[in-house]
Order: sequence, then structure tokens, then C-alpha cells
Amino acid sequence: MLVTRELVLQEANNRGITQKESVRDQLEQAKMAVLIAAVYEDYVQREGVDEAELKAAYEQVKAQYTGKEYHVEHILVEKESDAKAIIVQLKSGGNFADIAKAKSKDPGSAEKGGDLGWVSEQSLVPEFSKAMVQLKPGQTTDKPVKSQFGWHIIKLDEERDLKAPSMEEIKEQLIQMIASEQNWQKAKFAEMMKKLRAKAKIQ
Repeated sequence: MLVTRELVLQEANNRGITQKESVRDQLEQAKMAVLIAAVYEDYVQREGVDEAELKAAYEQVKAQYTGKEYHVEHILVEKESDAKAIIVQLKSGGNFADIAKAKSKDPGSAEKGGDLGWVSEQSLVPEFSKAMVQLKPGQTTDKPVKSQFGWHIIKLDEERDLKAPSMEEIKEQLIQMIASEQNWQKAKFAEMMKKLRAKAKIQ
């Protein structure tokens, strides 16, 4: 890359291109754009996102954490008849985890005994979610639930209110989110220029 740059610069000098006024103006503009960007980046690193902006962004994120989350298990099979047979087996005292390991077609959860961990209602297909939220902790669906993936037998272990992470836990993500907003960047640039003008007057 360095060799290419030197060769192009040499050719431009030899042909007098670098002496053309239009080219020199463009080079000067490009240089100024780089300097402005560097000064702005330095200003943002020094000034950063203030506490009020962080708190406002956090409240927006926090507001999204509504409703409940569920610790749920399931067994997925291809045929409704197989699902019904498993429900009979469970009602006769069969162990849910053992049956899931042996018969579930969901590779992600079968080896965990059907355990899907903590999930939100929105993270699952509608048919699954609808059946899940009707269960009480400890209950299992008494009828197979059909979805695009096959037939599910669902067991609800626990439920709890969805809890937002603390501001400290997601502070870096919040800063990145705020700093990437165009309105914030424009406001920060205007703030920087105002301070530079004030500084120039004092000097």
C-alpha cells in the first residue's frame, strides 16, 4: 500500500497535478476534514457522555423490561400421536428430563433434559408462548402443542418478573448507543465549537 501511494504521488508530481489549484484545494479540504474529525474525537473522549444522558438512556432501556420471564422445559416430537403417548407416560410418573433426553428432537435442549432456561414470552413462537403462559409453576401441558417445528410437551418450572440489568452493568453499551446517535453527535459538535469560539475570544 505504501509503495502504491509513493508511486502515485511521484507520478502526480511529475505531471504537475499536485500544483493544480483545484487539486490543492481538494487536498486542503481533505486535510481539514481529517483534523476536524480528530479534534472532535478527542473532545468526545475527554468530555464523554454526561450522567444525565446516561440516566435518560437507561430509563428508556429499563422501560422495555416489562412482564415476566419463564424457566421452561419442553419435549419436541414430529407426530401428535408420539406427543400424546409421552403425556400419558408423564402422567404415569415418567421423568420429564429422562424422556426429553431420549425422545426430544430439539438438539439444543434435549441433552439438557429439555431445559430451555429462562425465556421471555416474546422470544418464542406464538403457539408455544400461548400455552406456556397458561401454566402454573410445576404444571405440564395436558395436550400436545403444535408449532412450525412439530409437537411440544411443555413444562413450566418457575416464573418471575422480568428484571432490567443495573445501569452499571450496561454502562458501556449505553455510552455506545448514545454516542452513535446523529442528533447527539451534532449537539456535541455544536457544543465543542461554542467552547472553541469562546476560548478564541478570551485569547
